[in-house]
Amino acid sequence: MTLFRDDGLVLRTQKLGEADRIVTVLTRRHGRVRAVARGVRRTKSKFGARLEPFSHVDVQFFARGGELVGRGLPLCTQVESIAAYGSGIVDDYARYTAGTAMLETAERFTDHEGEPAVQQYLLLVGALRTLASAEHDARLVLDAFLLRSLAVNGYAPSFEACAQCGMPGPNRFFSVASGGVVCGECRVPGSVVPSPESMELLGALLTGDWRIVDSCEERHAREGSGLVAAYLQWHLERGLRSLRFVEKSAGL
Repeated sequence: MTLFRDDGLVLRTQKLGEADRIVTVLTRRHGRVRAVARGVRRTKSKFGARLEPFSHVDVQFFARGGELVGRGLPLCTQVESIAAYGSGIVDDYARYTAGTAMLETAERFTDHEGEPAVQQYLLLVGALRTLASAEHDARLVLDAFLLRSLAVNGYAPSFEACAQCGMPGPNRFFSVASGGVVCGECRVPGSVVPSPESMELLGALLTGDWRIVDSCEERHAREGSGLVAAYLQWHLERGLRSLRFVEKSAGL
């Protein structure tokens, strides 16, 4: 019987019985963890409100077998709030749908429970903090998070040099199957020709150049978002359920 303590972000909750919940938490050191939080749906629960999606928490788990992953789910026995990002997200539809897509993305990229995913954890913390602050357009914050999540998981797209032969850019064509922009010689069927401004925007989103991002035109933001969604879907092999609501809120 072992206690584990870690920082984490609540990704999802599920009802269990009459008063309990199963909470899915992306932690700093232990990766994605699913645990049972007993009694948190009761009105007198001491920490039920802290275990809501978008919450950044200091959490303690109790594992009977000495491991967080194994037979039976661990118990969530103590929770302290670090930051309640949901307060700046849930009341705005654009931020809420973007944030929900971030949580789903983080869960999809950490499909092995208990496996450390520090970079994904840090990306999600920064993205939710930025989203809650409302400093930038919610869809652009989401696109930046999606591109960086792809990059830290080994799927970084190229927006300048040819993804196939390395020919220096700018290159005109974009192919999700090829890994980003490609030159004329490496062009494959299904390649598209985005505007140079959209390519510059995507590169800025990946590197975090918000000066360029915040000055982009709406048409280029829409085109860039479409490319990001297509690229993400290709590598995840199926789309995000929550992304359809983001597209609806953005009028895409």
